[in-house]
Amino acid sequence: MADAKVIPFDDDRSRGTTGKGAARRRGTGGRRRGEPAAVREVKPIPVQQQAQPEPEPAPAPEPVAAEAEKRGGWDRKIAGGLAFLRRRITGDYDVDEFGYDKELTDQVLMSLLRPVAEKYFRIEVKGVENIPSEGGALIVSNHSGTLPLDGLMMQVAVHDNHPEGRHLRLLAADLVFMLPVVNELARKAGHTLACAEDAQRLLESGELVGVMPEGFKGIGKPFSERYKLQRFGRGGFVSTALRAGTPIVPCSIVGAEEIYPMIGNAKTLARVLGFPYFPITPTFPWLGPLGAVPLPTKWTIQFGEPIPTDGYPPEAAEDPMLMFNLTDQVREQIQHTLYKLLVQRRSVFF
Repeated sequence: MADAKVIPFDDDRSRGTTGKGAARRRGTGGRRRGEPAAVREVKPIPVQQQAQPEPEPAPAPEPVAAEAEKRGGWDRKIAGGLAFLRRRITGDYDVDEFGYDKELTDQVLMSLLRPVAEKYFRIEVKGVENIPSEGGALIVSNHSGTLPLDGLMMQVAVHDNHPEGRHLRLLAADLVFMLPVVNELARKAGHTLACAEDAQRLLESGELVGVMPEGFKGIGKPFSERYKLQRFGRGGFVSTALRAGTPIVPCSIVGAEEIYPMIGNAKTLARVLGFPYFPITPTFPWLGPLGAVPLPTKWTIQFGEPIPTDGYPPEAAEDPMLMFNLTDQVREQIQHTLYKLLVQRRSVFF
């Protein structure tokens, strides 16, 4: 027993890793008796035998997709333009009893005026939620600017900012319908003569009607009286709204007074030409046609809270005191808003 050789535990011979026994075990996969079969090595399936998914088509590069979408948009615009011209040539379009051509207004006139409103005058519109979504309403606004661009800009502001895209039908002076080309364009754009009968018919048919009671007194006043409202006539617009039972929406426009600063009035020349006034500005007539380009002032158009008229009896339209009070209420609301907007304005041009 003293001569017995002790084999260390970590010696290879103690674990049978050498000799015939080890060879036999390696030949049988190296599994001892009683060892579970789960330890046997599982050969992986060759890659070429595995099922390969169908390759998905690569998405088009963004520039290519954007170019295709842009090309499709231009194709649709061209097709729409050709269809519009075909209807114009064949006469396959509708106008109402006042000569209003809705398709021409949407497709052409609004497209021409919109860049002027958005890019040139950069009009900011406030209170458009005060304009009813449906039914008739009379929008009453101040009038200024030497040339009546404020009415056209108000028309664009209502159509482009109202959730329902409503159209504004303006009441214009007689002179507008006496000019050869302007007459036709005004009718097509939905304007009509500033008379109580036409206004009432439009209101009762559910249209938005715009009126500027100052008339030529407003747009023809000197620059020194800017933003001071002139007299509103005898309140005929109030009587019309009372008869139709439609609300009155006051509207204040800031920015139009400065587009043509009127520093003089050639009254003799105006009488010869048949105009209510002939303006003299810092640029007109000194610069010729270039002087007719308006200054790029910054505009704000704000629509005030509507004044209801449907609660009055039918005979209220004949009450002069009521008409005077409502007219004065509308005028004061417009004037007060003008002063407030002028205080908030940072600059004429910004």
